Amino acid sequence: MIKVLWYAILVFAALVMQVTLFPAHIADPFKPNLLIIFVVYMGLREGVAWGALAYVLGLVHDSFSGLYLGLNGFSYLIIFLGLTMVADRLFTDRRSLMILGVFSSTIVNGLLNLLLLFLFSSAQGIYATLLESLVPQALVNALVASVIFTFPHLARIGEAR
Repeated sequence: MIKVLWYAILVFAALVMQVTLFPAHIADPFKPNLLIIFVVYMGLREGVAWGALAYVLGLVHDSFSGLYLGLNGFSYLIIFLGLTMVADRLFTDRRSLMILGVFSSTIVNGLLNLLLLFLFSSAQGIYATLLESLVPQALVNALVASVIFTFPHLARIGEAR
């Protein structure tokens, strides 16, 4: 129960920072996506039962981004399930794995969004915008993940001490 409360507090704080603080002070391709960092953390540390939360986080991101509803929800769910499948084969306490996971998940999220938009949308100008901001977004997310996972007590939320 404490873990769920901590997750709710962290998601709310990340959402407030991502929606209100970052757009006012940071230029567009350099705004970190804190929700995908949380999805990567859950994918490497939690079980498959938390997949519904990953989907809900994607829907929340979609509702604030103004793009198609369900686009990030589906992408976050695919990323979460992919990370959950390989998590038992990896040493998930390593900081470098979290950073690499955030970087690669940001790239996969962008490519999945691009694929879904290509299949289900007729908007033409969005493809170039997604492709040119993909690598800067992944680098910024990896940088923020490296700062977040530097503090070992933040990476062990809900565990017995």
